[in-house]
Amino acid sequence: MATVYLGLGSNVGDRISYILKAIEKLEEFLEIEKISTVYESKAWGFENQGNFLNFVLKAKTSLLPQELLLKIKKVEKEVGRKERFKWGPREIDIDILLYKDEVIRTKLLKVPHPFLEKRDFFVYPLLEIEPNVIHPIYRKPLKEFKPENTLKPFCCILKV
Repeated sequence: MATVYLGLGSNVGDRISYILKAIEKLEEFLEIEKISTVYESKAWGFENQGNFLNFVLKAKTSLLPQELLLKIKKVEKEVGRKERFKWGPREIDIDILLYKDEVIRTKLLKVPHPFLEKRDFFVYPLLEIEPNVIHPIYRKPLKEFKPENTLKPFCCILKV
């Protein structure tokens, strides 16, 4: 089983509802081990839109990275994601941040996530659940990357 870290976010409609639906669907093929605090953050890239709720989860999977990506895209669609423009509003967005300590660079999949160390809504929730994680490209602890922290704790999701 491979350890994966996923970043999830929502900034459209009932954000918590979209997040909970996504977790429920992900549990059909992932063994979720930890979920960070849910944080509210400003949009990144295209900033003229509503604030996001973001968090990171740690899970185990038997899926290969490309298989995992396909399943994640299916979950996004099933939860209600509508295709818009790049970095636009999203009902749900699920990113593969890390897959084991692998570096994957294909046309459709880039792991670690290309902006992992630059986005506070990835770095701080990931460090919350895995304080000693190593960035697989730089081979340095993620805690050495300190993007400006603009996150506001929003809520916690308790997994029973």
